[in-house]
Amino acid sequence: AMEDVSAKFVSQKISRTRWRPLPAAALQRPDLFATGSWDNEDNRISIWSAGDLGNAGLNGEYHGEPHLLCDIQHNGDVMDMQFLDQERIVAASSTGAVTIFRHHQNNQTLSANHRWEKAHYHVDQDTSCGGAACTGVVCNNPEIVTVGEDGRINLFRADQKDAVRTIDNADSSTLHAVTFLRTTEILTVNSIGQLKIWDLRQQRNEPSQIFSLAGDRVPLHCVDRHPNQQHIVATGGQDGMLSIWDIRQGSMPVSLLNAHEAEMWEVHFHPSDPDHLFTCSEDGSLWHWDTSTNISEKPSFLHQGGRSTAYLSHSTIHQSVISAWLSNDPTKDRMEITNLIPNQTLSVNSLDVLGPCLVYGTDAEAIYVNRQLFA
Repeated sequence: AMEDVSAKFVSQKISRTRWRPLPAAALQRPDLFATGSWDNEDNRISIWSAGDLGNAGLNGEYHGEPHLLCDIQHNGDVMDMQFLDQERIVAASSTGAVTIFRHHQNNQTLSANHRWEKAHYHVDQDTSCGGAACTGVVCNNPEIVTVGEDGRINLFRADQKDAVRTIDNADSSTLHAVTFLRTTEILTVNSIGQLKIWDLRQQRNEPSQIFSLAGDRVPLHCVDRHPNQQHIVATGGQDGMLSIWDIRQGSMPVSLLNAHEAEMWEVHFHPSDPDHLFTCSEDGSLWHWDTSTNISEKPSFLHQGGRSTAYLSHSTIHQSVISAWLSNDPTKDRMEITNLIPNQTLSVNSLDVLGPCLVYGTDAEAIYVNRQLFA
């Protein structure tokens, strides 16, 4: 289905790609996405139109490559980026700043709406502050949570000048990513292989739970939470492994899956079809993990006896009761993995999925849009 993928060469290394969220009841396909760049003399936040539905062919395929609607300079590398709402984007910078940009759709311009200049910083001996990279941001409008190289967690509100809450020494190592578990709880991953849960209602500055990878303390770079089952979390790290965690039990991952040959930079459950998960890597690959395969079509698997018989198919048990992601060996007969990039080149730094559409960005200075993910 490569013909459904359009590429756009953009003469800048792309560190983040994000679909603009669709209004709650919207039936249309995702149409706009944002990108952030890194490692360029002049980094930018850009808004793109995904391409033209205009002359859709008989099969409804698209024509036309993504085109730039507007962009704005960004000071430092874009380390992470999230839409706050339809108009606003929050960007995390290697300088330690966190900026809200507003997309003005009437005249297609971007402007800096608000900036927290030193959200993350290192304190030197002489107490002059050197910026520390803000490595991760997650939004639940109007709240914005940021994490950084300085081991700090900030809770901002889009309408307030000062941080609502700062946990200064949340971690003695670099925090690489953060996600909301629920409105009052966040989960962070760090450079020594730990997941930590923080309850923002608690005043104490300690995590309420700590999980960790056994053994090597491999740095974790990315995390995502299952959209419907908040206890299921996926992480990826420096060794390219995909780890699935059940935060209700134990302190170790439920499963470790061999994935990429180098750092995994992002992991995303499909927001409306979470049997599908996507990961991308420094090794130039982007994998689609599909656990939706119906086991009832594979009688041999169900009649092996032993523990396997517990894995009933989705047709017999409602999905909320059993998740393919929590089986002891999710890959056994029940997962299809496809590399969506047949000719791997440079690092795939970021991906985002919404509806049938995938957008990803690479160090080969290109952005790609796949509009028929499930074709």
